[in-house]
Amino acid sequence: MRSRDGDNSISLRLRTVIFLFLVSSLSAEEYYISYRYVVKDALLYNESLAVSRAMKKCKGETYSPLILDSDNSNNLKKIISKNSQMFINYLHKLGLQVEHKENTLNYQNHATTVLTLKTKCFKVDFNDNFARITPLK
Repeated sequence: MRSRDGDNSISLRLRTVIFLFLVSSLSAEEYYISYRYVVKDALLYNESLAVSRAMKKCKGETYSPLILDSDNSNNLKKIISKNSQMFINYLHKLGLQVEHKENTLNYQNHATTVLTLKTKCFKVDFNDNFARITPLK
């Protein structure tokens, strides 16, 4: 006769893997992030980053995640500020709205460029060593 012990351990492992997968996918938090960068006459005039927790579930598909070092922190704004250059480069890849205005008066040129990431929902998974930030389409 066959022993049922082998079958039971496989099904237990399978249930454990499924449970851990479901728990890890449910632990993702959702945040709204917006970014604005203003340059006037080739000098940085203003830069702002807004991060707020989503009150409702965001709908959409995830794509191209960014992984940042978190140093055991769950504060998204601090994590982004520590890794600001990587995050800004990532936002440029996502696509920013660009506005450029230029005028000349009495042979003096004045230019203003505004880069804006409209408010977008991001799914964030925190880990001990990193935070995985994934935008939703």
